[in-house]
Amino acid sequence: MSVSFRHSRGDEPPIRIPAIGLDLLVRLPPAMSGGAFCCIETTNAPGAGPPRHRHREAEIFRVIEGRYLYEVDGRRFFAEAGDVVSIPGGAAHGFVNVSDAPARQYILMTPALDAVAFFTELAGVMRDGLPDTAALNAFGATWQVEFLGPPVRAAEGPTG
Repeated sequence: MSVSFRHSRGDEPPIRIPAIGLDLLVRLPPAMSGGAFCCIETTNAPGAGPPRHRHREAEIFRVIEGRYLYEVDGRRFFAEAGDVVSIPGGAAHGFVNVSDAPARQYILMTPALDAVAFFTELAGVMRDGLPDTAALNAFGATWQVEFLGPPVRAAEGPTG
């Protein structure tokens, strides 16, 4: 039996998307798992997060540093360093870093998404700032990602 290993170097340059305060590293690309999953590491600026969205891939987030407010199918809750958040495929979701400093997460996506291509293209779409939902959905159609509205805001608070 042949086993494949990949070492993810700590000095790789991140994919940067300033419009949503995101630096992203692909730690395990889809090819290393035969497309079963991929792993990414993100750093989110204070008060920043992605637009609300949904996609077929399930995600498991482990908060490494900081504190986040998540919204999953309309329910909002906090997660902080050490917490694990599981979001099923197809669930509407978003999150925001509610810390005063950059916050970090490690994310497993299954099935795998070509995260390098997706986030590099998304950086191009957002190079002049956060576009409207229609423009995001024109981009997202290729990736089976539906953008649902603006990013979650810290002022929205948890729902229970």
